[in-house]
Amino acid sequence: MSGSGYDAVVDIDDEGDLGNTDLQDDLEFHNSNFSETAPALHKGGVRSAAGNGSSGLPLPATASTSGKRFLWTLSFYAQFFDVDTSSVLARCWAALYPRANFLDVLEGNPDLYGPFWIATTVVMILFLGGTISEYVATVDKTTFAYDFKLLSGATGLIYGYTFVIPVALYLALRYFGSESANLLECWALYGYANLIWIPVALISWSPVAILNWVFVAVGFGLSVFFLLRNLYPVLSATDRQTSKVLLVLVLALHFGLSIAIKVLFFAHGSPLHHDDATPPPAADPPAGDQPQMMMF
Repeated sequence: MSGSGYDAVVDIDDEGDLGNTDLQDDLEFHNSNFSETAPALHKGGVRSAAGNGSSGLPLPATASTSGKRFLWTLSFYAQFFDVDTSSVLARCWAALYPRANFLDVLEGNPDLYGPFWIATTVVMILFLGGTISEYVATVDKTTFAYDFKLLSGATGLIYGYTFVIPVALYLALRYFGSESANLLECWALYGYANLIWIPVALISWSPVAILNWVFVAVGFGLSVFFLLRNLYPVLSATDRQTSKVLLVLVLALHFGLSIAIKVLFFAHGSPLHHDDATPPPAADPPAGDQPQMMMF
């Protein structure tokens, strides 16, 4: 018995009880084979229990038997927002103070929760900062009116840059043979890189133009360093010439975003601002249309 395991099989009476069981006639021993075969049904409908942990029991009710998710179901989109507050804060801190590789901080679970709300916050603060900047420039000169073109312009610029550019970068990487490219990671990188524009937008409404340029330059430097540091391992998976071209494009597009933010939102006389000049007086109607005085 020391060399192998044994199982005891007990025959159950037709009445379904053990009351009249004869241990000598009804009790038998045989070599255990539970580790090799699936659990079997013995006489009387009693299922044997496996001794190796693989009991063959059905999965718990909470276990998913299918990993399929469809585009028209909420579960498909919920997986991209499966992140808690502490994780989002840790990722925000890693974006502002990039000591470690951001892809390691993501721990294989990139999210869209942070990128979406960061982009939305940047849009609102750009609108408010641009409005304050225009108000400071026009105070005591003309009647000030809110210009909601700033809001639509900020929405198109930030959302377009955050969610469209990563798609183009991902497609380019896949085309040039980078197997490590991941669209969600690209979205996460660009989304969290926008975080620096929140403090920049909060302080760049000053009428002193040189200060605004300094603030925007600092925001550009920190965010582009964050992007290039984390994108370089992915871009270098392509050939050398292609990786250089993609790096230059990433740098140029981010520089264009910074200039657009400075010119459109923190420059007095921005193309997005209303022309608040006093409208010219209406022209006199033609002589033939002049009302005639009727004589009685």
